[in-house]
Amino acid sequence: MNHVMVQKPARTAAAEKKFAAALSVTAAGVMAVLKLVVGLLTGSLGMLSDAAHSGIDLAGSVLTLLSVRVSDKPADENHPYGHAKVENLSAFIETFLMLASSVWITAEAIVRIFIEPVALRYSFWPLLVLALSMAVDSWRSRQLRTVATRYQSDALSADAFHFASDIWSSAAVFIGLCAAWTGHILNIPWLRFADPVAAIVVAMLILRFGWRLAWRTVGALTDSVSPETHRRVLRELQLTDGVLSVDQARMRRAGNKYFADFTLSLSRQLTFQRVEDLVREATSAVQRVLPDADVVIHTVPRPTLTESTFDRIRAVAARNNVTLHDISVQSIGDRLRVEQHLEVNENLSLRQAHSFVRRIEDEIRSELPQISEVLTHIENEPATIETPQMIELDRNIEAHLRHAASQLPSILDIHAVTIGRIGEKLQVSCHCTLPDDMPMQQVHEIITALEDRFKLECPEVYRVLIHPEPATDNYH
Repeated sequence: MNHVMVQKPARTAAAEKKFAAALSVTAAGVMAVLKLVVGLLTGSLGMLSDAAHSGIDLAGSVLTLLSVRVSDKPADENHPYGHAKVENLSAFIETFLMLASSVWITAEAIVRIFIEPVALRYSFWPLLVLALSMAVDSWRSRQLRTVATRYQSDALSADAFHFASDIWSSAAVFIGLCAAWTGHILNIPWLRFADPVAAIVVAMLILRFGWRLAWRTVGALTDSVSPETHRRVLRELQLTDGVLSVDQARMRRAGNKYFADFTLSLSRQLTFQRVEDLVREATSAVQRVLPDADVVIHTVPRPTLTESTFDRIRAVAARNNVTLHDISVQSIGDRLRVEQHLEVNENLSLRQAHSFVRRIEDEIRSELPQISEVLTHIENEPATIETPQMIELDRNIEAHLRHAASQLPSILDIHAVTIGRIGEKLQVSCHCTLPDDMPMQQVHEIITALEDRFKLECPEVYRVLIHPEPATDNYH
């Protein structure tokens, strides 16, 4: 269901872009033919230059239509980032067409002004065609710009630029023809240069629009991102709670889609789950600035100023994929001494284990220069797994436990008494039934009192574990 909902807007966008591109091809083709015919009939260089401009628009519109069709194809093995860059490439090719046409128009205008003047055949048809052209170009430019902005399409935006430039170039030719015709009627010789001068104006307009288009498309093709966008993305990332710093930030744009790649420093004390949550939050922060961006985040564990000595020692162990326990840190003058238990693979020889542990001790001293000595008790992994050996019930010990409980009136019952050994140490566990509504503070006081009384009677017991439970849950 969700897949269908995601794909439907994409299909709608592709269809709308293709329709806009096809319509611009039709409009550019019709206007180019009309201007060419009228230009040939009248001999007006201004009209011919405008026809050339429309011809460039036609070629650009065809390129746009083809690029829009290709750019909407999904990513494949050869194009893992998709085909959207085709739109940028299409817009870049159009800038060369605009440059070539402006050079030809300028050269022809200079020839007509200084070398070989051409007599014009005046009529109202060129003026009517130019008026129609400006109306069509104005309408199509607005339509294309709307679709280009909606879907951030460089190709459609380039097409919109072309039609906008056509309006100004047609207006320049219109004024040039009117001035030349006026000079012919009033016998003002110098006004005959108005037509080639208008052609030069058109060439300059084409060059100006081409330069603006080239600047944009070169930026897109070279993965340029505006400094403001870069700053906004970094600001959102740095405001994400838990991100220590942004070590690397890379962004690129293909068509209307952004791809972003970041390296973030996070506390090395974070769990995998918390790191995953932070990556999700950072991705959302980027997409607040660049909606629908494809975001990849690499995380690097870093120490923080709030880490304790114990945290930094455990970090060294975690980096070496070993387990530490019973860590003790003693202060001797202005130096520290560390004692710790470390588990190693039981298949290692003593020499291998000792060499491995020495390397970890060196890392700890390097991490914490204030530590002068590290003493490690080496254990093999199976030895750290407690294997309690159940012994027969010692009625004397249980009797002492029940006697201690009888001195505390709040205790309703003692049951599930278990006595066992871990190595040479004796431990006792039991369940203790108390009233349902007794506050936890009082429960803790009674459990502590029972443990203290029992240990006074049986000092040989190393550990006592008492599990309190409410009377309504007593099913023994």
